[in-house]
Amino acid sequence: MNWSERIQEFVTLWVVIDPLGTLPVFLAVTAGLSAADRTKAAVLSTLVSFGVLVFFAMAGHWLLRSMDVSIESFQIAGGIVLFLFALTMIHGKSHTDPHAPAELNPIEIAIYPLAIPSIASPGAMLAAVVLTDTARHDFSERIMTIATFSLVLGMTLLIMLAAGRLGQLIGRGGASIISRVMGMILAALAVDLILSAASQWLHLPPI
Repeated sequence: MNWSERIQEFVTLWVVIDPLGTLPVFLAVTAGLSAADRTKAAVLSTLVSFGVLVFFAMAGHWLLRSMDVSIESFQIAGGIVLFLFALTMIHGKSHTDPHAPAELNPIEIAIYPLAIPSIASPGAMLAAVVLTDTARHDFSERIMTIATFSLVLGMTLLIMLAAGRLGQLIGRGGASIISRVMGMILAALAVDLILSAASQWLHLPPI
């Protein structure tokens, strides 16, 4: 096993999945849920994210090639989706509206926005494709990459499970502030994804 490659993969996946950055998003969208439902949303979102990232690690290249879609196009599309989600956070259109009970379904919240696009973000999907690019003919290397992001997802789950106590500390007002600040950061990350892909497509200097 090449430990330097595993460490590099871990750092890359930690940055793109951003377990700590998931915490304020989790607090914002689960503020109206019970403790049991928050736990259910955390576990399910982690499992869905794992399935999505495994799919992109194992079949991402094949899918994009079969659809004649470039990595840059996929990155731009993901950036747009992430930007639209960030706008809902900035404007406070969260899942805490008491007059919209359907939005408080933990299963729906676990899938969107927790699993996609928060945990299995466009950057994480792209990383799953890129990290398995050089090893696409080596199944054992792909398994090691999957094990690495399984570790990051496990740590993300632990952080979300501990979110209840943190939510009690900061209160709804604090969660609202964090949600809007994170919305701005996510919007900036989304724009960076789009500009980076565009610069690669146009062969411009890195941004």
